[in-house]
Amino acid sequence: MTERGPAPSSDRYARPVSDPADTEHRLARLEARVEDRGLADLGVKVDVNRRAINALGVQTAARFDRVDERFDRVDQRFDRLEAEMRTGFAEMRGRLDGAAAGYQHIVELLDTLLRDDQR
Repeated sequence: MTERGPAPSSDRYARPVSDPADTEHRLARLEARVEDRGLADLGVKVDVNRRAINALGVQTAARFDRVDERFDRVDQRFDRLEAEMRTGFAEMRGRLDGAAAGYQHIVELLDTLLRDDQR
């Protein structure tokens, strides 16, 4: 077995600890720092996810706005077609009523002729 010398005195390395109570204290501080760092990392991840969700919400809202605009245009088109259809039906009704009146007049003339011929 080789014996190790004292730890380097650089700030990068911890100083050697000979007192076990000090080791427990230092270990507790290290665990707290690791936990704090983990919580900070978790906070960063939550913020990133929140931003991503908000961005998706904005994109989804924009898509719904476009869909709503398209439905509005479709509704306007249907309203226009329905108005044209009603106008067309009214015109046809008027023409059919006129034709029916003409046919009725022909029937009355024929009835008059038949009555006159029977006398």
